[in-house]
Amino acid sequence: MPLYVKDPAVSDLAQRLARLRGLSKTEAVRLALEHELERAEAAPDLVDRGTAFVRALHARTDRAKGQPVDKAFIDSLYETE
Repeated sequence: MPLYVKDPAVSDLAQRLARLRGLSKTEAVRLALEHELERAEAAPDLVDRGTAFVRALHARTDRAKGQPVDKAFIDSLYETE
C-alpha cells in the first residue's frame, strides 16, 4: 500500500536521511519509523513513571520528622482570613 507524503518538509527530511545513510527514501522512512517505535516502546509508561517518582519521594523523606496530619491540621489549610 503506498504512503503519500503531502508535506514538503517531511519529504525533504526523508530525502536528507536517505542521502546520509545511502538508502532509498522508502528505507529511510522505514528506518526512522522503526527507530521511533523502539524508543516509544522502550519508554516507561505513565504509571511506571509515577510509581518511580513516588518511590524516590519516599526515599528522600523522613517520616519521623514530619508533623502529624490530623483533622485540625487539614482544617487549618482551608481557613479563610
